[in-house]
Amino acid sequence: MTERQMSIAVDAETAPDGERVAAARLAKPLTGGTVAPKNLEGRRDAFATCVVVVLLLAAMEVTSRFVPDYIMPSPVAVWKAACELFFSDPYHVAVTLVRLAVAVGIAMVTGVLVGLAMGTFPRIRPYLKAIVVIDTGIPALSWMLIAVFWFKNPEARIFFILLVILLPFYALNVYEGVRALPKELVDMMESFRPSRWQMLRYLILPHIVAYIFLTTKSVIGYAIRMVIFAELVASAVGIGARMNLAQSTFRIDQVLAWTFFLVILNLLLQVFVNALEKISLKWRAEASVR
Repeated sequence: MTERQMSIAVDAETAPDGERVAAARLAKPLTGGTVAPKNLEGRRDAFATCVVVVLLLAAMEVTSRFVPDYIMPSPVAVWKAACELFFSDPYHVAVTLVRLAVAVGIAMVTGVLVGLAMGTFPRIRPYLKAIVVIDTGIPALSWMLIAVFWFKNPEARIFFILLVILLPFYALNVYEGVRALPKELVDMMESFRPSRWQMLRYLILPHIVAYIFLTTKSVIGYAIRMVIFAELVASAVGIGARMNLAQSTFRIDQVLAWTFFLVILNLLLQVFVNALEKISLKWRAEASVR
């Protein structure tokens, strides 16, 4: 408590009732004010998402009345196409989900290891940073074309493409997380002369968990786009291949149905990762800025 707050509290104890109310009003902003409900922001986001979806559907309905169906079908036609695809192509959906999960999981583990090595081994740090930075400068299309030449198996192509594209995000963010360790905590840990494993387990890993979740939430949408693009170029199965087939047969209703499915998939994965983050970081107090 600051000196000003202490003086306000002392004066409030000896002041009349009216002056006590005035002192309380003055002291309230100094102590941080009221805390907003925890779920208020989430409810606002959900409401805004629903409003945007309704407006998009209304715009589709209005547009479909003035243009041919092969340019903009009505929401009803897209819904029928989605139901048809859901019952006829579950295998392709499962293949895409497995590819996405495996690639993101392995890219996460590999990127975290590279980031930890960059942050804890100064001798190899410049070389790893050079590799990661060069990787970030290579376009995704170049990696896709290279994968077509290097690998015969479509699964190997898609896995390689997603790995080299997603790995730098985890490596760089984890490296920045290690660099952001508070110096006071590092000095305190070193005063106990811990081993490298103890330093990693009790200080570094708990600190970088938030960075791992942040990176995962940032790359989910990007990873979905990349796996669809990779399937369109390098595979005959998966959602990307089915979208390519729908485009070649002029079924824009199916293209839009797959697009809406991918948007919903992205939202569900974001909710899932947010739930895991809350469970993993429930020990961390959330700060609110007035």
